[in-house]
Amino acid sequence: MEAIFEFINNCFAFFGPLSDLLWEFPTNFEWYAGIPILGNLSFAIILLVGTGIYFSFRLGFIQVTNFKRGIKILTEKRSVKTGISPLAAFFLSTAMRVGPGNIIGVTGAIAVGGPGALFWMWVSAFFGMATAYMEATLAQIFKEKKEDEFVGGLPFYGRKLLGNKVWIGVALSILYILYALCCLPAQGFNVVSSIGRMGEIVSGSTFDTQSTIYYIISIIVVLGTSVIAFGGIKKVTKLTDKMVPVMAVVYVVTVLVLIVVNFNRIPFFFTSVFGGAFKPDALFGGAFGTVLAQGVKRGLMSNEAGQGTITMSAAAADAKHPCEQGIVASIGVFLDTIVICTLTGFVVVMGHCWIGSDSAAWMEMDKLPKFTASIAEMTPGTAFNAIMTFLVTLCFCLFAYTTALGMVSFSEIVANRINKSRKFINVIRGLALFTMAFGILCNIAGLELGNLWAFSDLGNILIVFANVPILYVGAKCVFKATKHFRKNDGTPFTSKVAGRNDCSFWDEKAQSRE
Repeated sequence: MEAIFEFINNCFAFFGPLSDLLWEFPTNFEWYAGIPILGNLSFAIILLVGTGIYFSFRLGFIQVTNFKRGIKILTEKRSVKTGISPLAAFFLSTAMRVGPGNIIGVTGAIAVGGPGALFWMWVSAFFGMATAYMEATLAQIFKEKKEDEFVGGLPFYGRKLLGNKVWIGVALSILYILYALCCLPAQGFNVVSSIGRMGEIVSGSTFDTQSTIYYIISIIVVLGTSVIAFGGIKKVTKLTDKMVPVMAVVYVVTVLVLIVVNFNRIPFFFTSVFGGAFKPDALFGGAFGTVLAQGVKRGLMSNEAGQGTITMSAAAADAKHPCEQGIVASIGVFLDTIVICTLTGFVVVMGHCWIGSDSAAWMEMDKLPKFTASIAEMTPGTAFNAIMTFLVTLCFCLFAYTTALGMVSFSEIVANRINKSRKFINVIRGLALFTMAFGILCNIAGLELGNLWAFSDLGNILIVFANVPILYVGAKCVFKATKHFRKNDGTPFTSKVAGRNDCSFWDEKAQSRE
């Protein structure tokens, strides 16, 4: 078995360095790294943030002007015959956006860049809301109907906007599927390990990762996921409709309780965040560029604005107008970063474990233990600490599980761009579940396939470099659609409105109204 693991690691050995090269370029060159501030920002970060700023201005800051309208769309009761409701699509996208990174990613950013990193997360998220609007609107414009569902997203609008070439859609689909397959093992084990940790908190005992209980948990998780995944998108959304609100409410309430109990530390939080944003503590390197880069990178990696990796959920919605789901997507970025990530930041900053005699030990901890240590510092020596740690671990488990479900579902959606047959879709579902189970087994056995996981980072940056240029190609379509949406004169959205002739679903919908 170990020989198999070693073979897989060797096969993927070159992905780690290649991923680092693309994510860090050109900061990995001395001449560029020597430039003050700018030298800390990679091309990928500049591309994503710059795109968000550009679209914010071109759209008249639609993330602000239409925020209230987006909330209205989400709270509107709708019955849909095809696809899912805008609210269900919002929950499905949130299932992907709000993942373990909302805890460990934020904790890691603060540990490296200091509390000021949180401020730059807010900034990147604000502009990222405009980028999310663009890609979600494109997903709606070019979505396709398949029986009683809608399919679409990056591979679909990418193909249409780049000359309707089949190979482009297939290549983008394969890229996402490979990316998801390499992320699923880690997410699967996050679920299993967090369930085990909750068991330890309740029982007061410690379980070895190779004990029988971990294998039982793993089997239950994989079988449960299989039943849901093979039920199709609508079955997945029925679950995410219930799980996402629960995990969001539990996490928000848990952290708010911690904040209220430690209300005297609130001024410290704001002083640390706003002060550290421009004058970072020497403990974290003291470089403005470092805190800026950490905040922007972690913020973008958390909400995924500009990556095109959540556009499949936007396409699945039965929206009245393409721009509706664009606004809903921008609110998704707001919830992910401005709300969830900020709450994580409150715990880490208000816990201020990097201050005092135990600071060195805290710095050496892994990301999740850093976060739980911060909770312990805010509830020292009390049974209250066990309750808070249990609730946060529960949220971490739900974050990981909904992310895994989202990846399986989105892989299924993009697979339709390759082949729409039920047999092929079932193969993709089975492959995703097998990969998830294999990754869990590897981790239980104590064998970390680091090079395999590195491929997910490579897939992420390749998707960014593919998606962002496509957004510029399709920008005119979105600008025209937005103008029509704002006019709100009762005329239906059609290909002609977008300046195209290939928005078949919307044309058919308009004709059926006549």
